[in-house]
Amino acid sequence: MADQVPAVITIGSNIEKERNVPEAIRLLRRAPNVTITQVGRIFESVSIGGPEDAPEFFNAAVVVSTDLSYEQLRDVTRAVEDELGRVRTDDPNAPRTADLDVVYYDDFVGEHGGKMIPDPDVLTAAHVALPIADAAPDLVHPTDGRTASEIAEQMEGSGVRPVMAIHLSRPYSSHRPEDFDDVSDVYSPRLEALVRQQLIEIGEDPEREGLERTPLRVAKAMDYLTSGYATSVKEIVNDAIFDAEGAEEMVVVRDIEFYSMCEHHMLPFFGNAAVGYLPKGKIIGLSKIARIVDVFARRLQVQERLTNQVAAALEECLEPYGVAVVLEGKHLCMMMRGVQKQESAMVTSAMRGTFKDNPGTRSEFLELVK
Repeated sequence: MADQVPAVITIGSNIEKERNVPEAIRLLRRAPNVTITQVGRIFESVSIGGPEDAPEFFNAAVVVSTDLSYEQLRDVTRAVEDELGRVRTDDPNAPRTADLDVVYYDDFVGEHGGKMIPDPDVLTAAHVALPIADAAPDLVHPTDGRTASEIAEQMEGSGVRPVMAIHLSRPYSSHRPEDFDDVSDVYSPRLEALVRQQLIEIGEDPEREGLERTPLRVAKAMDYLTSGYATSVKEIVNDAIFDAEGAEEMVVVRDIEFYSMCEHHMLPFFGNAAVGYLPKGKIIGLSKIARIVDVFARRLQVQERLTNQVAAALEECLEPYGVAVVLEGKHLCMMMRGVQKQESAMVTSAMRGTFKDNPGTRSEFLELVK
């Protein structure tokens, strides 16, 4: 596997900008081999070089970690632009739904596909420099030597100002969304339109009081409930694996609440997980076990697969003597429809290594998680 490198992507829009900038971030989050590590606020600026009556721009910057080459990452950004209806013309200043640029790529200095990296605008254009400084204030320009924050300080009074915070399913930004009157949730406007159509199909009026904002709420909820697709175990675990020579006693975390959605009917199932492992020189931060459960639970799932995915992830991260996972869940697809058995519960287990081979170890774990 190629090494992960950092990169900075700037995003601009002045057509339906309130939706397109957050949606561009959402699409980047879902792109394979791209992990967003930091998001800044959205800044507003006047259109430069375009028609006098051109609408103002929204601009933002994200820091990503990727094993893609520059060219491959640029292909990802172009795909996002296309997804959002970008129409390319010969006029570089024409209004656009989305404009994504890879402005830093690791510590590379030079030309990539006819474009200079770092982009010269990071030193001269306030609408580029200020969002970058907001997302990555300590980023050092590889030739200039100044940090992004120091570069931005030279552009005070430019008129470029923060107007909106980005709220994601986990806190990438150090800025609190509640500090802003305008907070944008990352969601899919196309999903919102589909939910609206679904309401019509079942005989409802999406314009009536009580349902007017339901398509938006559902789109936001679905983005959160399926956020596991945009998150990897490697991103969650990060550097929270520690050497612990001599630690070979069983580690058990139980009563981990989980919520997921059945892939057959898209109805919720929920319950508690118990996870144990026998360390072989390495241990993992306590909260990371619960977060690993969430990575796989926040997808369309079946409980059997979810159980085995959690076990496999821990086995890969820690290489322990053994891993054990037990999930007990209640499934609304069985409680609300079908056989309608409200008191039913499903128990699944995955035993790896010593927990599978040694009945005594397995029994000890099962006794601890009763």
